[in-house]
Amino acid sequence: MLDPFRLDGKIALITGGASGIGEAASRIFAAAGAQVLIVDIDLPRAEALAKTLPGATAHGCDITNEVEAQNLFSNIAALDILFNCAGIGLVGNVEETELSDFQRLFRVNVEGTFLMTKLALPHLRSVRGSVLNMGSVAGLVGVKRRFAYCATKGAIIALTRQLAVDYPVEIRANCIAPGTVDSPFVEGYLEKYHRHEKDKVRAELNQRQPLGRLGRPDEIANLALYICSPAADFMNGSVVTIDGGWTAA
Repeated sequence: MLDPFRLDGKIALITGGASGIGEAASRIFAAAGAQVLIVDIDLPRAEALAKTLPGATAHGCDITNEVEAQNLFSNIAALDILFNCAGIGLVGNVEETELSDFQRLFRVNVEGTFLMTKLALPHLRSVRGSVLNMGSVAGLVGVKRRFAYCATKGAIIALTRQLAVDYPVEIRANCIAPGTVDSPFVEGYLEKYHRHEKDKVRAELNQRQPLGRLGRPDEIANLALYICSPAADFMNGSVVTIDGGWTAA
């Protein structure tokens, strides 16, 4: 019996693919047989990772820059999977959020996802490919002092469902909604906002999930592998939580 979780012969593009969940997905997709296109704004890091993965290639790209994104896709002849994993965060309630920061989050988290999806769609439609978007529990529930971030992740969830409605048989479009994951994303948050109380805040982040710990990047990446694999052929327009019980509590 063939392994339904294999991606042999598939080409997968992963944005933010050089660190955190994106890096874990690059490793796991490559191990499953995919040719991985590691797309990241940090090209040296992407190149270093690509050297360790069979068949992987590194591509520097600012996903908010239309010219750079078009140049990227001009060199892509075929594509089966697009994992829109790149994203940024911001701490602040509505009063603390500056317009420029609000716009910056939407440029990366939403406009970047839009642009990559639009450019990938001709390839994906030709093979009934898969679009997987990086959502968050912050798109499903309110998270204190995450006004802009919650807004962008709510948009990603709506965008995903709309894609599934417009292209119900041409592609599969799904979204994963993680809780807090132990990654460079979280370490950057701790360094920026809680430099003098990292251990205290890290413990609070662990306890925010009823399971009592942060998620691991590989746990999220393994879910991503399932959703993008033939095993999930019947999944379309879904938003799947993986959050240690956060949204169930």
